[in-house]
Parts: sequence; structure tokens; C-alpha cells
Amino acid sequence: MPVEHAAVIGAGSWGTALAKLLSDKGCRITLWAHRREQVEEILSERENLTYLPGFKLYENITATADIREAVSGQPVVVMVVPSHGYRDVFRLLLPYLSSGTHVISAVKGIENDTLMTMDQVMEDELSRLESPPELHLGVLAGPSFAKEVAAGVPTAVSVAAKTKEEAVFFQEFFNAPLFRVYACTDLIGLELGGALKNIVAIAAGISDGLGYGTNTRAALITRGLAEISRLGIAMGADPITFSGLSGLGDLVLTCTGDLSRNRSVGLKLGQGKNLSTILSEMNMVAEGVMTTRSAWNLASKMGVEMPILEQVYQVLYKDKPCNEAVRDLLARTLKPEQW
Repeated sequence: MPVEHAAVIGAGSWGTALAKLLSDKGCRITLWAHRREQVEEILSERENLTYLPGFKLYENITATADIREAVSGQPVVVMVVPSHGYRDVFRLLLPYLSSGTHVISAVKGIENDTLMTMDQVMEDELSRLESPPELHLGVLAGPSFAKEVAAGVPTAVSVAAKTKEEAVFFQEFFNAPLFRVYACTDLIGLELGGALKNIVAIAAGISDGLGYGTNTRAALITRGLAEISRLGIAMGADPITFSGLSGLGDLVLTCTGDLSRNRSVGLKLGQGKNLSTILSEMNMVAEGVMTTRSAWNLASKMGVEMPILEQVYQVLYKDKPCNEAVRDLLARTLKPEQW
């Protein structure tokens, strides 16, 4: 039976695109934004002029800044807030969720302090309650620029949940004529693939900004996938996941697409711009910047070698010149490819 109404938490470009996708299927959507002026803009203009201009939102999308109003009684809650604010927002809405609610994260990041993925953050918050509601948690990932999804460009993504039945629920919830959804139970694999590809995209952008060619970009994508797989396998992910949509698919998109915010950050770094200046000029979050710090700490904790991550970390947080990072990356000891 189709879901008739749901909440989307986060009115950035991706949250708005998912709200539009679901409303186009006939689902009544309550879209939560943390700023009242943005809510008023959406309601009056029927468009998110700040984050996703040019796409009209049907009347079956309403907007609110009241978290209780957004989620109370909703059978499905789609979380689309930046990773650094994910825990705080989930903690705010948790008291208003009933047992049986399906909550899915469409966020690609790793929490800085705890090194947890978003699914792990939700599990952690639930474990702190004396009588937590029984929620069905899931993750959505894959190659999906918000603007193209909103425009109806054919897209394929993956969803994951603990059980096959829960994964199939999310699969059917999101699947649409031009938005094909695959299902699996590898939660950690989907989340790590979605989060770590942003770091490789920064590296690919740096390469492009330095004026290197497609040879370099192809090498970064391939060896970046090897790094992502190494960390993922160390954390219990299914290796096959990384050859799928949330692994290779999302990695290729983010490293090559002009709509990639993370590639754009790297591109400007390679051209000599300062990181703080780059970020101040952006009105949307480039998750890869904060995720680089989380992933660097996570790789160190797990004892996993990730040379591309190491050099991106040095550029972002230690002010290492981009050309020196490339030199040091290429000067490492030679080894067999599978290593």
C-alpha cells in the first residue's frame, strides 16, 4: 500500500529534490526548514529560491519550521540535514516519533567527534532512552545530483536497512518512473561509500585545478575506490557494495560532475584559493570538507592506509600546498596494485 504522507527534514537542495520526487508520486510531504523565512518563501513562491531555484513545488508539499508539526504522525521521516547537525536535529524530533516509524538518512557524512555514520548516530541516540520507540532505520545513497533528480533526469540509487523487508519498504517508497531504487542490507557499506567519495572528489577537483588531465582523474577515482573499499571492509562492509551505485557510481559522478560541490572546492584549491574564502562563497555545504577530518581519524583508529585521504587532509587542515601533496602522493614506495 503506497505511503500517503511523509516528512522530509532539511530544505536544502537535496531535501527539496526528494520532497519534489515524493510529491510527484502523489505523497503529501511536510518539508522542515530551520529558518522561518525559508518556510515563508517556499509557501508563498511554491519554490525553494535559495537552494533549488527553477523548480515549482506542488501544493501537496507544505513547509514548516516546527519540528513537532513536521514529524508527528508521519509513517516515514526522511533525514536530509548536514552531518554536523544531524544528531541535534534527530534528538529534537525523536520525542515525537511513534513506534513503527520508518526513518531514513539521505545524508553522506561521518560525525566528527564520534566517527559515527548517520545510522549509527540514530542508534546511539535511541540507546540513550529508557523506553525508545521501535524505529525502522535506513540509508539512501547513490549517484544523484539534486538538480537532476528535480528535473526528472533518469537516476538510480540504493537503499539499505537491517532486514530485507525494511529495505524493500524504502525501495518501494522512493522508486519512481525516472528514479530507480535498488535494495540491500549493507548499511555501513552504503554510508561509507556515500561519505568517503566526497573526499576523493576534492582530490579530483584539486587535480583539475592544477591543470592535470583525465589520466590523473582516472587514477584518483580508481585508487580512491581502493581506499574506500579497504576502510569499508575493515569495518564489516560487503566488498561488492563498493562496485555498486553507492560506491563506484557515486564516486564517478562526484569526481567528474560540474554540479559536485566537493569537486568545486578542490578545483578552487588547485587554482590557489584559500579554503576559508572558498567556503564563505558557498551557500550550500560541501560535506567532504568536514568528513575528511572524520575519515582521517577513523582510518587512523582502524589502522587502514589511505594515502589520498592523507594528502587531502594535509591540504585542508595543515595548509599543505596542493602541488606538494601530489608530489608526495606519487613518491610513495612502489607496491603491487592490489595492496
